[in-house]
Amino acid sequence: MDSEESVGKYLKKERESRNLSLGEVAKNTRITEQILAAIENDRYDLLPSATYIRGFLSAYAKSMGIDPNDVILRYQRCHEIGKSPVLESASGEKTSLKTKYRWVIPVVLGGILLGLILFYFGPPSSTPPIQPPPPKPAAKPEPKEPLPVSPPQSVDIVKPREALFSLQLKAVEETWVRIQINGQPEREMILKPGETISHQASDRIQLLIGNAGGLDLTFNGKALEKFGKSGEVVALIFTPRGVETKPRER
Repeated sequence: MDSEESVGKYLKKERESRNLSLGEVAKNTRITEQILAAIENDRYDLLPSATYIRGFLSAYAKSMGIDPNDVILRYQRCHEIGKSPVLESASGEKTSLKTKYRWVIPVVLGGILLGLILFYFGPPSSTPPIQPPPPKPAAKPEPKEPLPVSPPQSVDIVKPREALFSLQLKAVEETWVRIQINGQPEREMILKPGETISHQASDRIQLLIGNAGGLDLTFNGKALEKFGKSGEVVALIFTPRGVETKPRER
């Protein structure tokens, strides 16, 4: 690869030298033509993150028989050296991802604690105790010993509780993740090797993983097999019934 040549121009030249169209490469890599075109034009600002981009570059290079490591190293030299992952706020200030998601841990811990309280104890019942009906008067007054009356008993109506399931994510490689819990707004994050996060949900957890081989998943305390190799992008849906693979949008 020419040292003055960008990664996008190099990949485009190699594709054209093999008489391949973008559509053929998209079919072989399962990456949309829009993303491939953005790569060839070096428009990485149109793609989500560096981890995601490395997965696309690796798949593109492999589809043409090119060593993906050379392509990724070239990209890192041109775009990643000396840069730290930052996000720019609406006011123009840049905030590191680590600072942006600092609130995630206390929110998650608080949610887990509240869920456990509701799960084990249930909501308090406000139903008053049911009193027994008054005894009927005797037909004839006769001297008899009074019958024992049972003390009033309270009846608690227990409301059904939502079933909860848990999901733990542990990074073994740097991995970009997008997560949505019970239909709430999506969140994006980059997990470094050794970082672990846990979530609980009653309905579903939708997960988009930019590096399938870089993440260990534990569902309800059971370790799952990896859903792909390093650099592959997978979409998963977790519900109380289990996990299913979600087809990615083309």
